[in-house]
Amino acid sequence: MTYCVGMRLDKGLVFMSDTRTNAGVDNVFTFRKLFTWSLPGERAIVLQTAGNLATTQAVVSLLNERMKAPGDRNPSILEAPTMFQVARLVGNTLKEVVQSQSDQGPDADSTFGATIIVGGQIAGSDPRLFLVYPEGNFIESSDENPFFQIGEAKYGRPILLRGYDPAMSFADAAKLLLLSFESTLKANLSVGMPFDLLVYPEGSFSVDKTRRIAADDAYFQTLSTAWAEGIKEAIAGLPDFEL
Repeated sequence: MTYCVGMRLDKGLVFMSDTRTNAGVDNVFTFRKLFTWSLPGERAIVLQTAGNLATTQAVVSLLNERMKAPGDRNPSILEAPTMFQVARLVGNTLKEVVQSQSDQGPDADSTFGATIIVGGQIAGSDPRLFLVYPEGNFIESSDENPFFQIGEAKYGRPILLRGYDPAMSFADAAKLLLLSFESTLKANLSVGMPFDLLVYPEGSFSVDKTRRIAADDAYFQTLSTAWAEGIKEAIAGLPDFEL
C-alpha cells in the first residue's frame, strides 16, 4: 500500500510520499514514489505514484525515455506547453501501460491499476495540481479540493481537513502532512517510513527543496510524542460527559 499527498498553497505546492511497498508481511521493500523533472527558469514537474509497482515504474521509465527521444506520437513532458498537457501526457502513458498489461489476466484493470498525482509549474502560468486515474482521465485541484491523496488516504484525511489553510507557511504545511502521515503509520502497517517531502515555492522552477524523513528523525519523534500528549490533554480538558 501507499500514502501520498499533493497540496496546493498560496505560496506554491507541497508533496509528501511514503516509501513502503509490500506483497505480504514477510515481503516488504522500500521504493521511491516521488519523482521530479525540471528545466531551470522554465518548468518544474513532480510526480507521485500509488498502485501496482510494475505499472508505476513502467510509467516513469516511459516518461524518461520519451524525454530523450520525443516525437509527435510520444511527446515529452519537458516540451508540453502547459501543466494541463503534462497531466494529459501522464494520463495517456498510464493508460497505455495498464492496457499493455491487461492481456495478462481478466482482472488486470484492478491488478495493474495505479493512480498518480502530478503537479508543478510552467513559465507563464500558475502552479497546478492534478489527480490522474488508471483510465487516463484526470481532475484538477480547486479551492474546494486543494489537496489530493492517493493510496491509504482515510486515516490521515481528517487531520488535513481540519488543519489545512491555503495561507499557511511551508513549515506549517510540512508539520500538518507529517501528522497526517503519523496517524496513517499508526493505523496501517502497509504504509512505512522513510517519507519523502518536497516543497515547491511558486516561481522557483526548482525541485531541490527536499527532505527524506527516516524513522529515527529527531523532529518527527518529537512531533509524534507531542501530538499524542496533546490529544490526551485536549480530551481531558473537554467538558465531562454525563453517563
